[in-house]
Amino acid sequence: MLLQLAFSCLIPFSSALHTPPPEIIAPPCCADEAASACPEQTQRADVAPPDSGDDGNNPPAGPSGTPLRKKPSEDGVRWGKLANDSMRFLAIMQGFRWATELQTRSGGLGVGQSYGNSISNLHGWADGDPFYVNYVGHPMQGAVSGRLFLLNDPKYSRTEIGDGAAYWKGRLRATAFSWAFSEQFEIGPISEATIGHIQDRFPQQGFVDHVITPTAGLVWMVGEDAIDKYIIKRIEDHTQNKWVRMAFRAGLNPARSFANVLDGRAPWNRTSRDGILTYQPQPRTQQASRMVIDAAPKPDIPAPVEISAITGYRQFAHARCMGGGGEGAFRVAAEVQLVLAVNGCKMLGLPTDFSGDGLVFQAGPRWTPLPTGKWSPFGHVLVGGMKVTQEELFPQKRAALQAANPNLDQALSWELFDQYTSHWESTGLALTAGAGLDYKLNDALALRVLNLEYLYSTVHPVNGTAFENGFQFTTGVVLRLGTW
Repeated sequence: MLLQLAFSCLIPFSSALHTPPPEIIAPPCCADEAASACPEQTQRADVAPPDSGDDGNNPPAGPSGTPLRKKPSEDGVRWGKLANDSMRFLAIMQGFRWATELQTRSGGLGVGQSYGNSISNLHGWADGDPFYVNYVGHPMQGAVSGRLFLLNDPKYSRTEIGDGAAYWKGRLRATAFSWAFSEQFEIGPISEATIGHIQDRFPQQGFVDHVITPTAGLVWMVGEDAIDKYIIKRIEDHTQNKWVRMAFRAGLNPARSFANVLDGRAPWNRTSRDGILTYQPQPRTQQASRMVIDAAPKPDIPAPVEISAITGYRQFAHARCMGGGGEGAFRVAAEVQLVLAVNGCKMLGLPTDFSGDGLVFQAGPRWTPLPTGKWSPFGHVLVGGMKVTQEELFPQKRAALQAANPNLDQALSWELFDQYTSHWESTGLALTAGAGLDYKLNDALALRVLNLEYLYSTVHPVNGTAFENGFQFTTGVVLRLGTW
């Protein structure tokens, strides 16, 4: 992972291949007229001005300086090219793991029993990796994979921060791909679960990377966009020196630079403005003309898709836990959604040297009688599974084993784990019935004021603690897609 970080920071200053600019068509109106006199040349909010092409990747402007419009067919995602870019990125990361991690090489390859154990063994949050891997390396991975999607999504690739709904639509689409790429890296056909089977053993079972990679990756992308617009662009407004421009563009946006190289572009490439040789500052009035405000009222329709991030508290007869999770709700009728929910929690109040967690994964229908209202009540019935895990650590046994094996490679220290711990777990059917209330903040966001649920499970007692009946309270934020 360290090499990934270093490589992604240093590679921007290396040479990169160039691809020919995409085919373009000229606007139907007269090229020598002012842009204001030619409505067809007005740029939409979701198509920012293309680059001048001196980076070798972006289409040039028309004779009057107005960006040429793309063909309608170019709005679709270039899935074939995106797949090739993603495979390059995946090969670099998996190759680095195999070359530098002893536990990966010793864990074996393939989709067999060890792979099944890797999947079924997932629980809890932490995965044993250092802080910089979980909270720096994986967010950068999410940002790079998201940026690869943007480079192959012509409809939104040229938007900048501040471009309104179009900007956020593009970044959310990229984040969805980033999540899918992350799941493939963690548990897919070419993943940590098939190359090394690392989740099969302690301490790699946690869900931290599944959550942090796409979410913190989105924050990383937005942060780089803000740096590019408000710092790098202002520096370029005051200097024509190509080396200064190159250094700031590449160095201050490392994830974007790495993605550019993976896509066959110069590291300092920008799809939202001219290249380092030809970029010229634009007057504010011309910058403002990038966007067209659609004054037409939008119909008040139920959101086709809702994605929720939740946090909550669960109480059983003799156990309690706190944690969070996520939901995806897909509208199948005017007042009905299909819900997919996954949430986990850490056990509270356990004795010293004990730890435990619970994982619930369910699906089912949700009734939403007022889906477009300011206040939107709902009720649902979800069915799925629940897994409860507890561990007891024996510090004296651990110290004795470590003293007896002073020459054991730290990368293989996990082999001793089962000798100084006790482990209990149980998995069973879980049925949840609940009701809640959402408050609409705007067309895109809602606040989940409350969600109260009763949970029944067939999970057997774990270390003497029953988890048959429980209640849960959750709250969170709901992102509504398709309404803005």
